[in-house]
This record gives sequence, C-alpha cells and structure tokens, in this order.
Amino acid sequence: MVHVKPIEIEGHTVIGVHVELPKTNLIAIKTDKGYIMCGALDVGLLNEKLADRGIIAGRAVGVRSLDDLLNMPLESVTAKAEEMGIVPGMTGREALLKML
Repeated sequence: MVHVKPIEIEGHTVIGVHVELPKTNLIAIKTDKGYIMCGALDVGLLNEKLADRGIIAGRAVGVRSLDDLLNMPLESVTAKAEEMGIVPGMTGREALLKML
C-alpha cells in the first residue's frame, strides 16, 4: 500500500509518502527544495556520486511513521543541507522548515 498525505507545518504544506514494503517501510516527506527520509536514504551516495545535483536531504533512522520522521532527530544530512543550516540532531520538522 502507498499513502500520500499533505502535512501542515506552521502554515506550509509538505507532502508525506509512506510505502509499505515486505518487512519494512519507505517513508519520506518533501518540500519544493528538499526532503527527509527514513534510513533507506543513502546520504553518502548523494554527497559523493550525485554531489553535482546539490540535493538537500536528511536521514532519520528507526522511524516507522510520518510522525516519527517529523519528530525524531536526523542522523545525517547532505552537504547542501548543511549549507542551509540543517544539521544532524535537529528534528525532521525543524529541517523541513529550513527547506521551505
């Protein structure tokens, strides 16, 4: 099953996607500039192999829902996200607000 859900954050709408896979889930929330995602996100790949794209993204591990992704701290972020003031340890919600 795939769930797509608009999420309101301080008057802004972001889009959450939750894909139920066998024995795991793929969870992401996007803005027009970037996104945060569950542990499936390979930040190293984005920073190394796709650096020229300047992808703004963050990764949280251990999330099981969109609410978890909003409220848990980010474990890692891309170099481009760091340039915007998004750092590991901030919540997904805080990171998304910087991506608006």
